[in-house]
Amino acid sequence: MVQELLTALALTGAAGALYVAAAARVVRQYERGVVLRFGRLRGQVRGPGFAMVVPGVDRMHKVNMQIVTMPVPAQDGITRDNVTVRVDAVIYFKVVDPVDAIIRVEDYRFAVSQMAQTSLRSILGKSDLDELLSNREKLNQGLELMMDSPAVEWGVNIDRVEIKDVSLPETMKRSMARQAEADRERRARIINADAELQASKKLAEAAAVMSDQPAALQLRLLQTVVAVAAEKNSTLVLPFPVELLRFLERATPPQSAAHKASPAVTLPRPP
Repeated sequence: MVQELLTALALTGAAGALYVAAAARVVRQYERGVVLRFGRLRGQVRGPGFAMVVPGVDRMHKVNMQIVTMPVPAQDGITRDNVTVRVDAVIYFKVVDPVDAIIRVEDYRFAVSQMAQTSLRSILGKSDLDELLSNREKLNQGLELMMDSPAVEWGVNIDRVEIKDVSLPETMKRSMARQAEADRERRARIINADAELQASKKLAEAAAVMSDQPAALQLRLLQTVVAVAAEKNSTLVLPFPVELLRFLERATPPQSAAHKASPAVTLPRPP
């Protein structure tokens, strides 16, 4: 009798252990558990920790509540200005309502991926090439707004959408390179012309000052001679300045008429 009782207790303990093993569930800190009993939502969402379900009757779906990084495959499209481009992106999203993520959509990850691809192709057709290359922040905000409205119904929040790369055809790259080169050459010519204009104005002012002061012109000539001599030229030809002759002429005092006349000569008388 005692042996049968011990056997029954052992069988009961084994059955209980098997039941607990089959019914026990562990929900991690970043997960939430949605329990369906015979396909019907059962109770509240199970939080992190240890949870029990009825084996064979309840089914728990664990939903990851972390931010998910999902790459969007590259999409080919034609921009508003008829340029063929290939654009890929990355999307950051997270589940905010695990019940809607399980009940309202079959596979929320696949749904978000398909929605991102269609939204990316749609915004490509509404944008110009210059906007894709220089104003990506605006396009990212447009993508986020397009995806956020339907995603809310699935219990998903779109955190951020980023366009990673814009691939252009080789012909378009060469055309853009030629355009950039022509633009740089145009700016260089404008800068050179502006510099020449400013230099001519300064030279005209310098010439006006030197015309009033001949000595300044001579000093400038001497500075030019020093600059040319520094180049180690073998031959240096200098014009003789007329202003220097005029300066010497003014510096020489005028002689009197008596000094200019020839001295008188006295001839002896004949015997």
